[in-house]
Amino acid sequence: MKRASFLTGSGLLSWLALAALAVPLWGQAPRGAGPYGEWLVKAEFNGRAMESILSFSRSEQGDLTGQWISFWGITDLEDVRFENGQLTFTQVFRIPNGETMKSQFKGAIANRQLSGTVSSDRGEYAFAGERRPRMSRAVGDWDMTVKMGEREVKGKLVIRPGADNTLTGQWQSQRGESQITDVVLEQNTLRFKRATKIQDREWTSTFEGTLQRDALTGVFKSERGESPAEGKRLGAALIGDWILDLTTDRGTRKQRLRVNPDLTGLYGAAPVEKIQFEGDQVAFNLAQQFGDRTFEMKFAGKLVESKIEGELTSERGATKVTGAKIVRAMRGGGSR
Repeated sequence: MKRASFLTGSGLLSWLALAALAVPLWGQAPRGAGPYGEWLVKAEFNGRAMESILSFSRSEQGDLTGQWISFWGITDLEDVRFENGQLTFTQVFRIPNGETMKSQFKGAIANRQLSGTVSSDRGEYAFAGERRPRMSRAVGDWDMTVKMGEREVKGKLVIRPGADNTLTGQWQSQRGESQITDVVLEQNTLRFKRATKIQDREWTSTFEGTLQRDALTGVFKSERGESPAEGKRLGAALIGDWILDLTTDRGTRKQRLRVNPDLTGLYGAAPVEKIQFEGDQVAFNLAQQFGDRTFEMKFAGKLVESKIEGELTSERGATKVTGAKIVRAMRGGGSR
Protein backbone atom coordinates (compact mmCIF):
# COMPACT_ATOMS: atom_id res chain seq x y z
CA MET A 1 0.00 0.00 0.00
CA LYS A 2 1.30 3.38 -0.90
CA ARG A 3 1.70 5.74 2.00
CA ALA A 4 -0.25 8.54 0.34
CA SER A 5 -3.32 6.34 -0.16
CA PHE A 6 -3.52 5.53 3.52
CA LEU A 7 -5.19 8.77 4.60
CA THR A 8 -6.01 10.62 1.42
CA GLY A 9 -7.93 10.20 -1.82
CA SER A 10 -10.32 7.39 -2.67
CA GLY A 11 -8.47 5.01 -0.35
CA LEU A 12 -9.45 7.14 2.62
CA LEU A 13 -13.02 7.55 1.40
CA SER A 14 -13.44 3.79 1.10
CA TRP A 15 -11.99 3.26 4.55
CA LEU A 16 -14.10 5.92 6.19
CA ALA A 17 -17.25 4.73 4.52
CA LEU A 18 -16.91 1.58 6.62
CA ALA A 19 -14.90 2.73 9.62
CA ALA A 20 -17.22 5.25 11.04
CA LEU A 21 -20.17 3.56 13.95
CA ALA A 22 -20.33 4.71 17.64
CA VAL A 23 -21.15 4.93 21.30
CA PRO A 24 -24.10 6.63 22.94
CA LEU A 25 -23.39 10.06 24.34
CA TRP A 26 -26.74 10.70 25.99
CA GLY A 27 -29.29 8.73 28.01
CA GLN A 28 -28.93 5.04 28.73
CA ALA A 29 -31.66 2.58 27.75
CA PRO A 30 -32.43 -0.83 29.21
CA ARG A 31 -29.86 -3.43 28.21
CA GLY A 32 -31.23 -5.97 25.77
CA ALA A 33 -34.02 -3.62 24.63
CA GLY A 34 -33.59 -3.86 20.87
CA PRO A 35 -30.42 -2.25 19.58
CA TYR A 36 -29.60 -0.21 22.70
CA GLY A 37 -25.99 -0.54 23.81
CA GLU A 38 -22.71 -1.14 22.04
CA TRP A 39 -21.99 -3.58 19.24
CA LEU A 40 -18.61 -4.64 17.92
CA VAL A 41 -19.13 -4.91 14.16
CA LYS A 42 -16.79 -6.58 11.69
CA ALA A 43 -16.67 -6.48 7.92
CA GLU A 44 -14.40 -7.17 5.00
CA PHE A 45 -13.97 -4.30 2.55
CA ASN A 46 -11.69 -4.49 -0.49
CA GLY A 47 -10.10 -7.59 0.99
CA ARG A 48 -9.42 -5.97 4.37
CA ALA A 49 -10.94 -7.02 7.67
CA MET A 50 -12.09 -4.02 9.70
CA GLU A 51 -13.75 -3.42 13.06
CA SER A 52 -15.90 -0.56 14.32
CA ILE A 53 -18.20 0.09 17.24
CA LEU A 54 -21.89 0.65 16.56
CA SER A 55 -23.94 1.93 19.47
CA PHE A 56 -27.43 3.16 20.12
CA SER A 57 -29.10 5.12 22.89
CA ARG A 58 -32.04 7.41 23.52
CA SER A 59 -31.82 11.15 23.10
CA GLU A 60 -33.08 13.50 25.78
CA GLN A 61 -36.36 13.57 23.82
CA GLY A 62 -36.61 9.75 23.86
CA ASP A 63 -35.68 9.21 20.20
CA LEU A 64 -33.46 6.35 19.06
CA THR A 65 -30.02 7.71 18.16
CA GLY A 66 -26.77 6.14 17.07
CA GLN A 67 -23.16 6.71 16.23
CA TRP A 68 -20.37 4.91 14.43
CA ILE A 69 -16.91 4.97 16.02
CA SER A 70 -13.77 3.78 14.31
CA PHE A 71 -10.07 4.46 14.33
CA TRP A 72 -10.87 7.54 12.20
CA GLY A 73 -13.41 9.16 14.48
CA ILE A 74 -17.09 9.56 15.30
CA THR A 75 -19.99 9.80 12.86
CA ASP A 76 -23.55 10.52 14.01
CA LEU A 77 -26.25 8.43 12.36
CA GLU A 78 -29.46 9.82 10.88
CA ASP A 79 -33.00 8.39 10.58
CA VAL A 80 -32.27 5.53 12.98
CA ARG A 81 -35.26 3.16 13.10
CA PHE A 82 -35.89 -0.20 14.75
CA GLU A 83 -39.18 -1.99 14.18
CA ASN A 84 -40.05 -5.69 14.49
CA GLY A 85 -36.40 -6.65 14.69
CA GLN A 86 -35.45 -4.65 11.58
CA LEU A 87 -32.81 -1.93 11.87
CA THR A 88 -32.19 0.89 9.39
CA PHE A 89 -30.18 4.10 9.45
CA THR A 90 -28.34 6.58 7.25
CA GLN A 91 -24.70 7.50 7.70
CA VAL A 92 -23.43 10.82 6.38
CA PHE A 93 -19.68 11.27 6.60
CA ARG A 94 -18.20 14.72 6.06
CA ILE A 95 -14.54 15.01 5.13
CA PRO A 96 -12.39 18.12 5.69
CA ASN A 97 -12.60 19.34 2.08
CA GLY A 98 -16.37 19.75 2.43
CA GLU A 99 -17.42 16.64 0.54
CA THR A 100 -19.95 14.24 2.04
CA MET A 101 -20.57 10.54 1.61
CA LYS A 102 -23.94 8.97 2.32
CA SER A 103 -24.63 5.29 2.89
CA GLN A 104 -27.70 3.30 3.93
CA PHE A 105 -27.85 0.40 6.34
CA LYS A 106 -30.53 -2.29 6.36
CA GLY A 107 -30.35 -5.22 8.70
CA ALA A 108 -31.77 -7.10 11.64
CA ILE A 109 -31.13 -7.98 15.27
CA ALA A 110 -31.86 -11.54 16.36
CA ASN A 111 -30.47 -13.79 19.10
CA ARG A 112 -28.27 -10.94 20.33
CA GLN A 113 -26.59 -10.75 16.92
CA LEU A 114 -26.65 -7.82 14.48
CA SER A 115 -26.26 -8.31 10.75
CA GLY A 116 -26.95 -6.32 7.62
CA THR A 117 -25.70 -4.54 4.53
CA VAL A 118 -24.32 -1.04 3.98
CA SER A 119 -24.88 0.35 0.49
CA SER A 120 -23.82 3.56 -1.25
CA ASP A 121 -22.87 4.77 -4.71
CA ARG A 122 -19.50 3.11 -4.09
CA GLY A 123 -21.05 -0.34 -3.73
CA GLU A 124 -22.16 -2.41 -0.80
CA TYR A 125 -20.74 -4.70 1.85
CA ALA A 126 -22.08 -6.87 4.63
CA PHE A 127 -21.13 -6.81 8.27
CA ALA A 128 -22.07 -8.63 11.44
CA GLY A 129 -21.83 -7.62 15.08
CA GLU A 130 -22.31 -8.82 18.61
CA ARG A 131 -22.90 -6.93 21.83
CA ARG A 132 -19.85 -5.69 23.71
CA PRO A 133 -19.92 -6.87 27.33
CA ARG A 134 -19.93 -4.19 29.99
CA MET A 135 -17.04 -4.16 32.41
CA SER A 136 -18.14 -4.56 36.02
CA ARG A 137 -18.11 -1.41 38.14
CA ALA A 138 -16.13 -3.33 40.75
CA VAL A 139 -13.12 -3.65 38.44
CA GLY A 140 -10.22 -1.37 39.29
CA ASP A 141 -7.54 -0.62 41.84
CA TRP A 142 -8.90 0.34 45.25
CA ASP A 143 -6.79 2.16 47.85
CA MET A 144 -8.06 0.53 51.06
CA THR A 145 -7.85 1.51 54.73
CA VAL A 146 -8.82 -1.14 57.29
CA LYS A 147 -9.37 -0.16 60.94
CA MET A 148 -8.17 -2.82 63.38
CA GLY A 149 -8.83 -1.44 66.83
CA GLU A 150 -6.82 1.74 67.17
CA ARG A 151 -4.67 0.94 64.14
CA GLU A 152 -5.21 1.66 60.46
CA VAL A 153 -3.81 -0.86 57.98
CA LYS A 154 -3.30 0.16 54.35
CA GLY A 155 -3.63 -2.11 51.33
CA LYS A 156 -4.65 -2.16 47.70
CA LEU A 157 -7.54 -4.26 46.44
CA VAL A 158 -7.12 -5.13 42.76
CA ILE A 159 -10.20 -6.49 40.95
CA ARG A 160 -10.07 -7.67 37.35
CA PRO A 161 -12.52 -9.32 34.90
CA GLY A 162 -12.36 -13.09 34.91
CA ALA A 163 -13.70 -15.77 32.59
CA ASP A 164 -17.44 -16.13 32.00
CA ASN A 165 -18.36 -12.78 33.56
CA THR A 166 -16.63 -13.58 36.84
CA LEU A 167 -14.33 -11.34 38.87
CA THR A 168 -10.86 -12.05 40.25
CA GLY A 169 -9.08 -10.24 43.07
CA GLN A 170 -5.73 -9.57 44.69
CA TRP A 171 -4.78 -7.87 47.95
CA GLN A 172 -1.46 -6.06 47.80
CA SER A 173 0.16 -5.00 51.07
CA GLN A 174 3.54 -4.83 52.78
CA ARG A 175 1.99 -6.61 55.75
CA GLY A 176 1.90 -10.36 55.11
CA GLU A 177 0.18 -12.30 52.32
CA SER A 178 -3.51 -12.35 51.37
CA GLN A 179 -5.51 -14.30 48.81
CA ILE A 180 -8.83 -12.95 47.49
CA THR A 181 -11.51 -15.37 46.23
CA ASP A 182 -15.26 -15.50 45.51
CA VAL A 183 -15.52 -11.89 44.32
CA VAL A 184 -19.15 -11.02 43.56
CA LEU A 185 -20.92 -7.72 42.88
CA GLU A 186 -24.72 -7.77 43.23
CA GLN A 187 -26.40 -4.43 42.64
CA ASN A 188 -24.23 -2.14 44.80
CA THR A 189 -23.03 -4.84 47.21
CA LEU A 190 -19.49 -6.21 46.86
CA ARG A 191 -18.50 -9.45 48.61
CA PHE A 192 -15.31 -11.51 48.70
CA LYS A 193 -13.25 -13.82 50.92
CA ARG A 194 -9.76 -13.02 52.10
CA ALA A 195 -7.22 -15.54 53.40
CA THR A 196 -4.42 -13.80 55.32
CA LYS A 197 -1.05 -15.11 56.49
CA ILE A 198 1.33 -13.13 58.70
CA GLN A 199 4.36 -15.11 59.79
CA ASP A 200 2.94 -18.26 61.44
CA ARG A 201 -0.60 -16.90 61.83
CA GLU A 202 -3.35 -17.57 59.30
CA TRP A 203 -7.02 -16.61 59.27
CA THR A 204 -9.93 -16.17 56.85
CA SER A 205 -12.26 -13.20 56.72
CA THR A 206 -15.23 -12.17 54.60
CA PHE A 207 -15.88 -8.70 53.24
CA GLU A 208 -19.23 -7.13 52.47
CA GLY A 209 -19.50 -3.52 51.42
CA THR A 210 -21.34 -0.94 49.38
CA LEU A 211 -19.99 0.39 46.10
CA GLN A 212 -21.05 3.97 45.31
CA ARG A 213 -19.39 5.56 42.29
CA ASP A 214 -15.71 5.58 43.23
CA ALA A 215 -16.05 4.82 46.94
CA LEU A 216 -16.23 1.48 48.72
CA THR A 217 -17.27 1.10 52.37
CA GLY A 218 -17.78 -2.13 54.27
CA VAL A 219 -16.66 -4.51 56.99
CA PHE A 220 -14.27 -7.46 57.24
CA LYS A 221 -15.60 -10.19 59.53
CA SER A 222 -13.59 -13.07 60.99
CA GLU A 223 -13.07 -15.01 64.20
CA ARG A 224 -10.92 -12.07 65.27
CA GLY A 225 -13.90 -9.71 65.14
CA GLU A 226 -15.06 -6.99 62.76
CA SER A 227 -12.89 -4.42 61.02
CA PRO A 228 -14.46 -1.47 59.16
CA ALA A 229 -12.87 -0.66 55.79
CA GLU A 230 -12.99 2.14 53.29
CA GLY A 231 -11.70 2.24 49.73
CA LYS A 232 -11.12 4.86 47.07
CA ARG A 233 -10.85 4.02 43.37
CA LEU A 234 -7.47 4.95 41.93
CA GLY A 235 -7.56 6.86 38.62
CA ALA A 236 -11.21 7.89 39.03
CA ALA A 237 -10.64 11.31 37.45
CA LEU A 238 -9.56 9.66 34.19
CA ILE A 239 -11.85 6.62 34.06
CA GLY A 240 -14.84 7.03 31.75
CA ASP A 241 -15.63 8.15 28.20
CA TRP A 242 -13.99 11.22 26.70
CA ILE A 243 -14.90 13.05 23.51
CA LEU A 244 -11.71 14.33 21.94
CA ASP A 245 -11.22 17.13 19.42
CA LEU A 246 -8.28 16.28 17.14
CA THR A 247 -6.91 19.34 15.36
CA THR A 248 -4.41 19.52 12.50
CA ASP A 249 -3.87 21.98 9.66
CA ARG A 250 -6.58 20.04 7.77
CA GLY A 251 -9.25 20.79 10.34
CA THR A 252 -10.79 19.22 13.45
CA ARG A 253 -12.48 15.88 13.89
CA LYS A 254 -13.93 14.10 16.89
CA GLN A 255 -12.88 10.83 18.48
CA ARG A 256 -13.84 8.88 21.56
CA LEU A 257 -11.41 7.63 24.18
CA ARG A 258 -12.77 5.10 26.65
CA VAL A 259 -10.75 4.58 29.82
CA ASN A 260 -11.83 1.38 31.56
CA PRO A 261 -11.68 0.92 35.35
CA ASP A 262 -8.56 -1.25 34.95
CA LEU A 263 -6.94 1.52 32.83
CA THR A 264 -7.15 -0.43 29.61
CA GLY A 265 -9.02 1.47 26.95
CA LEU A 266 -10.40 2.01 23.48
CA TYR A 267 -9.30 4.74 21.08
CA GLY A 268 -12.23 4.66 18.71
CA ALA A 269 -12.55 0.90 18.19
CA ALA A 270 -8.80 0.25 18.63
CA PRO A 271 -7.83 -1.40 21.93
CA VAL A 272 -5.29 0.31 24.20
CA GLU A 273 -3.49 -2.18 26.43
CA LYS A 274 -2.53 0.27 29.18
CA ILE A 275 -3.16 3.94 29.88
CA GLN A 276 -0.56 5.50 32.16
CA PHE A 277 -1.92 7.97 34.72
CA GLU A 278 0.34 9.51 37.35
CA GLY A 279 -0.44 12.81 39.03
CA ASP A 280 -2.07 14.77 36.22
CA GLN A 281 -0.02 13.11 33.43
CA VAL A 282 -1.74 10.83 30.88
CA ALA A 283 0.01 8.70 28.26
CA PHE A 284 -0.70 5.70 26.06
CA ASN A 285 0.55 3.95 22.92
CA LEU A 286 -1.49 2.11 20.33
CA ALA A 287 -0.84 0.18 17.16
CA GLN A 288 -3.47 -0.49 14.49
CA GLN A 289 -2.96 -3.05 11.73
CA PHE A 290 -4.08 -2.11 8.21
CA GLY A 291 -3.39 -4.96 5.84
CA ASP A 292 0.36 -5.51 5.91
CA ARG A 293 1.03 -2.16 7.61
CA THR A 294 1.08 -1.21 11.28
CA PHE A 295 0.14 2.35 12.14
CA GLU A 296 1.53 3.45 15.53
CA MET A 297 0.56 6.47 17.60
CA LYS A 298 1.58 7.87 20.97
CA PHE A 299 -0.38 10.22 23.20
CA ALA A 300 1.11 12.39 25.93
CA GLY A 301 -0.89 14.97 27.84
CA LYS A 302 -2.44 15.89 31.14
CA LEU A 303 -5.68 16.60 32.96
CA VAL A 304 -6.35 20.32 33.34
CA GLU A 305 -9.49 21.27 35.29
CA SER A 306 -11.33 18.08 34.25
CA LYS A 307 -10.20 18.44 30.65
CA ILE A 308 -7.63 16.47 28.67
CA GLU A 309 -4.96 18.40 26.80
CA GLY A 310 -2.12 16.84 24.88
CA GLU A 311 -0.70 15.69 21.59
CA LEU A 312 -0.89 12.59 19.42
CA THR A 313 2.24 11.84 17.44
CA SER A 314 2.86 9.36 14.62
CA GLU A 315 5.03 9.06 11.55
CA ARG A 316 2.68 11.58 9.93
CA GLY A 317 3.30 14.31 12.48
CA ALA A 318 1.56 15.75 15.52
CA THR A 319 -2.12 16.31 16.28
CA LYS A 320 -3.37 18.65 19.01
CA VAL A 321 -5.86 16.96 21.33
CA THR A 322 -8.38 18.48 23.73
CA GLY A 323 -11.17 16.53 25.37
CA ALA A 324 -14.04 16.55 27.84
CA LYS A 325 -15.53 13.66 29.81
CA ILE A 326 -19.09 12.52 29.16
CA VAL A 327 -21.14 12.76 32.34
CA ARG A 328 -24.05 10.33 32.46
CA ALA A 329 -26.93 10.29 34.88
CA MET A 330 -26.66 7.80 37.73
CA ARG A 331 -29.31 5.12 38.21
CA GLY A 332 -30.01 3.69 41.61
CA GLY A 333 -26.87 5.35 42.92
CA GLY A 334 -24.73 2.79 41.18
CA SER A 335 -24.02 3.12 37.48
CA ARG A 336 -21.59 5.62 36.05
